[in-house]
Amino acid sequence: MDEKQHKRAIRAWTMYDWANSAFATTIMAAVLPVYYASVAAANLPGNLATVYWAYTTSISLLIAAILSPILGAVADFSGAKKRFLTIFMLLGVTATALLYFVRTGDWLMASIFFILGDLGFAGSLVFYDSLLPHVAGPDEIDQVSSRGYAIGYLGGGLLLAINLAMIMLAPQELTGLMTRLSFLSVALWWFVFSIPLLKWVSEPPRRIMPGESGRNPIAVSFKRLGHTFREITRYRDLFIFLVAFWFYNDGIGTIIKMATIYGAEIGIGQTTLIGTLLMVQFVGIPFAFLFGWLAKKIGTKKSIYLSLLVYTGIAIAGYFMQKEWHFWALGFAVATVQGGSQALSRSLFGRMVPKSKSAEFFGFFSVSEKFAGIAGPLIFGLVSQFMGNSRLGIISLILFFIIGASLLTFVNEKEGIRVAEKEEKELIEAAVSAD
Repeated sequence: MDEKQHKRAIRAWTMYDWANSAFATTIMAAVLPVYYASVAAANLPGNLATVYWAYTTSISLLIAAILSPILGAVADFSGAKKRFLTIFMLLGVTATALLYFVRTGDWLMASIFFILGDLGFAGSLVFYDSLLPHVAGPDEIDQVSSRGYAIGYLGGGLLLAINLAMIMLAPQELTGLMTRLSFLSVALWWFVFSIPLLKWVSEPPRRIMPGESGRNPIAVSFKRLGHTFREITRYRDLFIFLVAFWFYNDGIGTIIKMATIYGAEIGIGQTTLIGTLLMVQFVGIPFAFLFGWLAKKIGTKKSIYLSLLVYTGIAIAGYFMQKEWHFWALGFAVATVQGGSQALSRSLFGRMVPKSKSAEFFGFFSVSEKFAGIAGPLIFGLVSQFMGNSRLGIISLILFFIIGASLLTFVNEKEGIRVAEKEEKELIEAAVSAD
């Protein structure tokens, strides 16, 4: 691949962040949670809307976590990372469009469509992330990953701004219709801007190991997963990183997913809630690039430590949050670290996986990511239900950041990369001999 094609592939890859971030902003973070609480679940008593939303996000992530490593191994064996990405993207697009039909009292319908949409979103990201080590070289992977997050912030923020203008400027009797039309706009945006990746990013080479030719892809995938589990000690640093990532991403994921509905519960106005989320999208753009630059200057791990320190301060401040300016301030703080922490986690993991098994390993990465998303909202929901409010759930997040950062100190990045390169060389030699 020449330099022009290489740059075009990188641009096309980052465009999928632009495409799917519309779901993350309008559906996951800003518009649907408010619509769920105020319309779909309007007939539920007390704080059950918050509780049911937390359970809904947990269920969707549990399904994705179970399927991700299996589908990742199937995609590696079949040479079908892009095909699986397309299938899950279309599932997410369709389910998102169906949210248009949710009206007052349809909280169960909203939960089902969100679960399917989130499954499409999360599943597509397994295969999207697995393409990163193939698209970006070792010396540019931090910067490419960070660029993806920055472009995602911009794309998700632009459509969110359009949707908010539709909703907030419409006459009161049309607010519900404009909200439901915003769900349709996300589906269209996601589909259209996925096309560059499907067109310009090449499917990575397929590696068939000895004895696998002609066998059932599902059977081979389970065999590969079993082999990876048995050989996990060979990937010591990768495994420790996955556990560390599980802990600290539990706190990050809970803050992202529950911020809006938590703010609504403690009396923060809808304009502030959605306005802050919109601000986060645009403030996050330069800071995502900044963390890519910072990783070159002080190292990837140190940059992640810095982001976790900021998140710890956010969790402490969140417990005491009462006024609307508090929400704006904490939103700004989240914007400084949200994209950077996730982009560098993705690129650090991508460095330590064999390229020929990238979808399988990013399936495990997704499991770690999704189980974090399950545990956090689930604890949040349980605390909310039994304590009557959600402030104590915010404080509990500090523990996740401390444990995650502590485990990260045991990760030897250079050794992890060495093991991955050695394994990749062995896989290529075995595949050649199998041919």
